[in-house]
Amino acid sequence: MGKDVYSLCFMCSVRCPIKVNVENGHVKFIQGNPHVPGIDGALCPRGAAGTALLKDDQRLQTPLIRVGERGSGNWKPISWDEALDYVAEKLQSVIDQYGGRSLVLAERTQLATHVSKTFTKALGSPNHCTHDSLCKGSVNTACRSLFGYTDAQLGIDYKNAKRLVLYGRNIFESISVKEVRTLLQAMDNGAKLTYIDPRVTKTAVKADHYWMIRPGSDLALNYALIHVILKEGLYNKEFVERWVSGLDELREFVQPYTPEWAEKETGIPARSIVALAREVSKDMPKVVFHFGYRGAHHENEIYFRRSIMILNSLMGSIETPGGFFFKKGPGDAGGKAARKLTEQEFPPIEPVRFDKVGTPDLPLPDKNHGAPQMLPHAILNEDPYPIKALIAYRFDPLMSIPDTALTKKALDKLDLIVTIDINYSDIAWYSDIILPESIFLERTDCIQQANGAKPQMFLRRKAVEPKYDTREGAMILKQLGERLGIGKYFPYESMEDLVKWQLEPTGFTMEDFDAKGFVAYCKDPIFQDRKDGLKIKTPSGKIEFVSSLLEDAGFPSFPPYESMPSPDQGSFRLITGRTALHTHVSTQNNVYLNEIMGENPVWIHKDKAREMGIENESRVSIRSSRGASVSKAFVTDCIHPEAVFMVHGFGHEAERSQRSFSKGASDAALQESRMDKIGGSPALHDTFVTVTPA
Repeated sequence: MGKDVYSLCFMCSVRCPIKVNVENGHVKFIQGNPHVPGIDGALCPRGAAGTALLKDDQRLQTPLIRVGERGSGNWKPISWDEALDYVAEKLQSVIDQYGGRSLVLAERTQLATHVSKTFTKALGSPNHCTHDSLCKGSVNTACRSLFGYTDAQLGIDYKNAKRLVLYGRNIFESISVKEVRTLLQAMDNGAKLTYIDPRVTKTAVKADHYWMIRPGSDLALNYALIHVILKEGLYNKEFVERWVSGLDELREFVQPYTPEWAEKETGIPARSIVALAREVSKDMPKVVFHFGYRGAHHENEIYFRRSIMILNSLMGSIETPGGFFFKKGPGDAGGKAARKLTEQEFPPIEPVRFDKVGTPDLPLPDKNHGAPQMLPHAILNEDPYPIKALIAYRFDPLMSIPDTALTKKALDKLDLIVTIDINYSDIAWYSDIILPESIFLERTDCIQQANGAKPQMFLRRKAVEPKYDTREGAMILKQLGERLGIGKYFPYESMEDLVKWQLEPTGFTMEDFDAKGFVAYCKDPIFQDRKDGLKIKTPSGKIEFVSSLLEDAGFPSFPPYESMPSPDQGSFRLITGRTALHTHVSTQNNVYLNEIMGENPVWIHKDKAREMGIENESRVSIRSSRGASVSKAFVTDCIHPEAVFMVHGFGHEAERSQRSFSKGASDAALQESRMDKIGGSPALHDTFVTVTPA
């Protein structure tokens, strides 16, 4: 007899609520959780393809130890006891010689991240980092510089918005189901969407207005918009006078940045810039200038992201329906949050982080996520100290950190590389030992504390038993910890034990999740009082256009604009992005998704292609100062002539991932190691390439 199991998808980082229909121990069907407003049973292509993981004979099935050279693909299956004993022995040897600081654990942020952080803290290492900085570190810092909140602590009320402006936020392909469905509902109700991108995406096609901007010039556009808004008094005066500091300084700064100036920089007509400023102001405060999801493009990224949030602040679209809100936690509804293992007391950790985040070298990036792009440099230079061991937990530095050749060179200096994953990722292929994790349908996971306008908790529940000899990541780390003498920090014997321990202070039990898959702390959205009750977390208690965070660290709030260079004749600015079918570097070998999209063609403008003798779907070589890749060409007029584009995450080198092996081009192999040193993100779009017939 069939049963329904409420859980959370993990085919991407969004973790959409799902309902899994199980019959005789087999998953028959997955759909979005029908009890969650905005989801209403819907699921994206990646979520639907989750069933393909269950029987995939190309995913990791048992612990493996390397018996050949790194990257050779020679593996020996071993038992879990052998694998855990081996890792513990090697890791203990490294710690004995170099100290706990010699270990780095890098992961994609997930529900068990508090377990990973506990593992490193207990071993005396400050070196836990996540992929978040590679994705949106500068967005995080920009938001903190204005509000004292991170981007993750800000939510958007799409449903009630009247006007939305997206800068490369390809929302209809980088799918978050609830976001997309509520945005479509708003558009059905009359909301207008303006989309700005050097490339015509699915989002561009659905927008009311699309602007093909010159790559990298978005900041110039925003300075001109701010210029018009302040010059013509098109801002929310009551809100700004009450809650903003630094308006006069901003007004003086943007005086030279006229729409006519911006037209020359961006290619967008001055009259269009003026028209947008005037139109948007009519809908304030129900206006959203989207701060972006993946905000890792250029070395000045933080100032572009700050300019977006300055525009929102001028519209007064903060803590209001149809705009942004500060996410509310259980305490705002009179409840208590689920516990995390990181709330325990740990031995003091004195060393600085391997990436120097929090030091004068990188004072402002968020230490909760670090700057993983600094890992190759820290290893190679042994600066600030030797790094000798890496645990890569669902994170692939070879395909996520720019300059793959440099990363490989650094990895070769390590004494130990451990991968915890579900796939033969490229870092797994390059590791000394692989510890296979059970897929999301095969495991119960830690509590998701879902803060928002209405704080909730969700639970990922095991739907079926593991098909292969795999384990939950939180159990793998616990069992390693026991072998390393830190078992007391992991007070559970199973995932059910851990979840029950987490829930103890909340007043909820695991059974409370049975009916709908989640529990809510309140029924109605919570908004702060915009008149006299906004809780801005900056030192001044105001939204800081002149930022104390930046200024105290020696950085200006409004640096003069520097024109984004155009490529030399015969070269292009490489830009990358997402698709609805794949997540980062982790789904290219999925049997369903690979069949639909097994390669990443290189978009190139038709006029440029004609000049170089490149035909549509012909093989082309893409070269940069760091490396070369080969893929097929997509010749089109739907991209700016200065740029070429490829979807991120292809060109895998792990041969046992046979469907994705050597298919398409790797953007990481081409990208130079550049960085926004104020915000913390890599500058993924500051690499120039040539494209020639292969």
